[in-house]
Amino acid sequence: MRVFVTGASGHLGSAVVPALLSAGHDVVGLARSDTSAAAIEKLGAEARRGDLSDLDVLSAEAAASDGIIHLAFRHDLMLNGDLAGAAEADLDALKALAAGLDGSGKPLVGTSGTAMLAMGGIVGRPGTEHDAFPGGYRIDAENFVVGLASRGVRGSVVRLAPTVHSSLDHYGFITLLVAAARQHGYAAYVGEGANRWPAVHTLDAAQLYRLALEKAPPGARLHAAADEGVPFRQIAATIGGNLDIPVRSISADEANDYFGFLGAFAQLDNLTSSAITRELLGWSPTHPGLIADLNDGHYFRA
Repeated sequence: MRVFVTGASGHLGSAVVPALLSAGHDVVGLARSDTSAAAIEKLGAEARRGDLSDLDVLSAEAAASDGIIHLAFRHDLMLNGDLAGAAEADLDALKALAAGLDGSGKPLVGTSGTAMLAMGGIVGRPGTEHDAFPGGYRIDAENFVVGLASRGVRGSVVRLAPTVHSSLDHYGFITLLVAAARQHGYAAYVGEGANRWPAVHTLDAAQLYRLALEKAPPGARLHAAADEGVPFRQIAATIGGNLDIPVRSISADEANDYFGFLGAFAQLDNLTSSAITRELLGWSPTHPGLIADLNDGHYFRA
């Protein structure tokens, strides 16, 4: 297949592109800069200059492809607090990509997050792939993709755990937690720290995207969660141990000052099952879990 990948030079893209190439696919990656283009070409893929705002480029590349994996997101807007703007840009990009695939039966794999399950009120049990909501932040984009079957597009969505971890991760949530611990001189959790975060190794997530492209049924919601839920207190303790600094409980009122925009996320209890995904696609994570990966030390090297 000729696969068009947005976000091809990013954290996930740097694993997804090699996974696709190893499986015999040809890859064209969206490159927003010369640096991104060089990184994509170094992976062995073709680079196409443009960004998420170049809707004509997205539609044209979609029409020329046999399938799409959409990884890119306006993280710059998200980090500046413009969540609505980031979500709107994502949905606009998806609409442009879908327009290039209408009636083709070709796959479009989108990206969402398991955190929205907890934000939507799934508590006291693991969130599953069958859980869905009528609308909300990034949910509108998810619902758009899974609804593409009515337009003759094999749309599916990978819901990523909030911690996609590996030595390829240089800007994700774990790197931000480590940076906060360094800055404050202690690793923190909120309250008792019993809330849980699912996690997945980057290379395992990459294989799930490949499987989704190749064989996910229309409308599938898939969970990239190898660890169903790691207690946040354990994450903080592991960070503190590796940095040789204290580990402390902080109050909910202190969370935003310590974690920044992650203040609310750090309090989510996001226990997540991936049993349906594993059975549906034969996905079997093989790489280290979050705590083992943290203890490998790569997050703490200068």
